[in-house]
Amino acid sequence: MNGIEDVVVAASEGNDMSLLGIFLQASFAVKFVVILLVGCSFWSWTIIFAKFSFLRKIKACADKFEEAFWNCGSIDNLFDNLSRKGEDPFVSVFISGMQEWRRTKAKIRHPLGSISLNERITRMMHVTIGREMEYLEQYLGFLATVGSTAPFIGLLGTVLGIMNTFESIGFDKNTSLTSVAPGIAEALFATALGLIVTIPAVVAYNKISSEINKYRSRLEAFVDEFSSIISRQAENAEV
Repeated sequence: MNGIEDVVVAASEGNDMSLLGIFLQASFAVKFVVILLVGCSFWSWTIIFAKFSFLRKIKACADKFEEAFWNCGSIDNLFDNLSRKGEDPFVSVFISGMQEWRRTKAKIRHPLGSISLNERITRMMHVTIGREMEYLEQYLGFLATVGSTAPFIGLLGTVLGIMNTFESIGFDKNTSLTSVAPGIAEALFATALGLIVTIPAVVAYNKISSEINKYRSRLEAFVDEFSSIISRQAENAEV
């Protein structure tokens, strides 16, 4: 036990082994790596909190809209009374479908007209879904990039820290723990920081992507249901 205590004391003598101390004693290159990782972590957490908050908001809006849609009695009345402020993806998709329906329903003149109209409405709604998904997936690429590159950035800091250790040994001609501890500490610090940045980014990216895919499926199911309603109304208009 005394041997371990002696090592700890030797490593800490003359060197500040706190995280701030390790950072301040690190070389410029390692400091740059640490600052880069901290910046990536800060921006990643900003994206994570913003995405989860927005997803929670639009899912609540989707629940509210679907309840109104199925209890409205008439989709035309719902469209006329629908608030355009703060449009969520469900509202945007519904509006695009209704606008196409109202623009072209008067042109139905033959049995094939309803089929053509339904295809146009569905196409317009899917275009809107694609546009909304692009907005939802905005900045996810950054999380993916951080998740895949942060370990290697941390590894770069590790290599630089080890190089500093060998330079210190070569310069001082001293292999004692007191001499090599700062370089090893900054190398391990960079490694740990790279992992700390990577893990939340990867987990959040997978979770957010999964939630967005579920939401996309929900929108596409709504488009199918809306198309069925429009088809029935178009058929009734032809009779």
